[in-house]
Amino acid sequence: MVDSQYYLPNDIGISALDCREACRLLSPKEQMYAHYLSRASWYGGLIVLIQTSPESANIYVLLQKMFCAQAPQQLEAVATAAGLSAEEYQAFLVYAAGLYANMGNYKSFGDTKFIPNLPKFKALVWESLAFKQSPGDMETLWGYCCELLYSLEDKQKQLGLGEKGISAYFSGNCCLEDAEFAQKFLDSKNLSAYNTRLFKTEIDGKRCYEVRLASSEVCCGKYEFEDSVFSVKRGDYAFLMEKVCQNLEKAKDYAANENQKRMLEEYIRSFTCGSVEAHKEGSRYWIKDKGPIVESYIGFIESYRDPFGSRGEFEGFVAVVNKAMSARFAQLVSSAEVLLPELPWPLAFEKDRFLKPDFTSLDVLTFAGSGIPAGINIPNYDDIRQTEGFKNVSLGNVLAVAYATQKDKLTFLEENDKDLYIKWKGPSFEVQVGLHELLGHGSGKLFVQDDKGKYNFDQTAVRNPETGELISSWYKGSETWDSKFSTIASSYEECRAECVGLYLCLNKQVLSIFGHEGEDAEEVVYVNWLNMVRAGLLGLEFYTPESKSWRQAHMQARFVILRVLLEAGEGLVGLRECTGADGRPDAVITLDRSKIYTVGKSAIQRFLCKLQVHKSTADVEGGRALYEGYSAVTADGTHNFLHLRETVLLRKEARKMFVQANTYIKGDAVELVEYEGSAAGLIQSFVERFPDDAEEVEAQLLQMTCMDSSCWCLESGR
Repeated sequence: MVDSQYYLPNDIGISALDCREACRLLSPKEQMYAHYLSRASWYGGLIVLIQTSPESANIYVLLQKMFCAQAPQQLEAVATAAGLSAEEYQAFLVYAAGLYANMGNYKSFGDTKFIPNLPKFKALVWESLAFKQSPGDMETLWGYCCELLYSLEDKQKQLGLGEKGISAYFSGNCCLEDAEFAQKFLDSKNLSAYNTRLFKTEIDGKRCYEVRLASSEVCCGKYEFEDSVFSVKRGDYAFLMEKVCQNLEKAKDYAANENQKRMLEEYIRSFTCGSVEAHKEGSRYWIKDKGPIVESYIGFIESYRDPFGSRGEFEGFVAVVNKAMSARFAQLVSSAEVLLPELPWPLAFEKDRFLKPDFTSLDVLTFAGSGIPAGINIPNYDDIRQTEGFKNVSLGNVLAVAYATQKDKLTFLEENDKDLYIKWKGPSFEVQVGLHELLGHGSGKLFVQDDKGKYNFDQTAVRNPETGELISSWYKGSETWDSKFSTIASSYEECRAECVGLYLCLNKQVLSIFGHEGEDAEEVVYVNWLNMVRAGLLGLEFYTPESKSWRQAHMQARFVILRVLLEAGEGLVGLRECTGADGRPDAVITLDRSKIYTVGKSAIQRFLCKLQVHKSTADVEGGRALYEGYSAVTADGTHNFLHLRETVLLRKEARKMFVQANTYIKGDAVELVEYEGSAAGLIQSFVERFPDDAEEVEAQLLQMTCMDSSCWCLESGR
């Protein structure tokens, strides 16, 4: 019997992102700018199919062909003829919607594989109009993906490296040692891993690695490195990169200012020749583009899904500024220089100068990639963030629908906390996101000795506050936070930012900025902390006991915080197992609000200082020991977390999916087309997303997958 965690439930929440009013307020020029940036994002977003799993692109093309021939409503009659029940057909639609929403058959939040919850998928394919029109092509397509569509072999249950899972960033024979060795090579050539994939072969007993760089141009260079040969090959995803560049070029004609034009020129250069340095240059212009009406960012951005933590997943977003909410965030930015000294580390561990960023609330028009976050702090280039600045965005129309909670589905809380939680979760999360992005990711200094031997700190004076000794380690040359802390970097940093949010939400000035005073402010604090400890318990869903690994950076971070607060003792946090009203195993988590400002604050203060010291000093060994210690999920001690994980899985609720609009040019104007918040609506939005070249896009995706296929099979057990 298949574990239900590998199915998407038929009643999964699906909501449409409302952006009509935001788009209506744009001028015709701004609408054209947003349209072409959206087109670039959608084409680039297809890269995620190739980055996720060997079978994702094949499944995508199979579904596209079926739904382009028959809309979901038309295909329902075919499903009945093929012997599917109404529930089975709904399961098919939900699976397809999940594939589109995650840009692959692994969940973007948690990295777990999901499979169709119906045995008659093949029968439906064979009865479809697409099959009757092209039986040979459809049968071939089915053959490409039918086995992996349903396979739940241990290695294929989740994303991971080597025996721990599947990763399309690496060939099937790569392991952690290969990733580390390749990083050494990349560092020696001053190359970033952000836009690369790694493929290994062996020729005449010699290890040969191919580093593929994403670009529209194709070329190759060869290098001897230690006992191996490295080929650096540009041209990964070349067709899609070219499509991205074409649309960015068109967007440039509608740019509002010189910074936007220069930004797009550098992005085009980056995506044409595979240069991360060009993307960094584009990001510098993006930072300088203060307060744009249409905000966007595009490229290989977040490294959460690379098991080694260095390679970026493609994403692109286009959004419109919500001026009323942005005014609050601007006030928070203005207060940052007063709030930063409140953080619990010495002044020497804070950036020399706080570079005031843009912080805006945005209504998303387009977010292409594997999932949509609530907030973002970018760019992720540490050298830029440390010395030149960054931007923060909060995605308002995502927050509006993503975190709505029904009382009957609210798990692991006492009854008297539930109404309070539902009322204040939205406002408290808004505060947490603001602090997390601006003062979490935006704070803290990295101690660096550059290639010329110059230090950005006084090595004769800066002392470790934990030991009182002079610091003895720092980042050298081309070393970065990601390259040093690799596999734990993403989650560790999310944990640090979450702790900053918890710590600073206790500040009355912060609460006042967000419009919370008196008793209401106290409710916001309580629900913010309660939400965090509950999230820590929910995080157990994203832990894999077999490989002792975490599949989601944020949820690992929240579990770590739960462990820290439980360890603080004195009754601050309570966690007990029980039997629910339905007779099944349950659990209840409680928080003593009277101890948040004392026991809670002290615990976070101490832990946050340790996190920052290890990060600032490039102390990988100490940081890893600290973080992995709190990340351990065991049956020992006061709480049996392995048993609690089973309870969490029993009562888990599937993460919501979002339906996004499309834009089209009709004459001289941009037309916005929205879709209903349902599986059918989500599917239809993708069917209509590439109206001019759908067949060419699908053919190119199949070709890219075919070119990679021999690499996936190397020692991968398939």
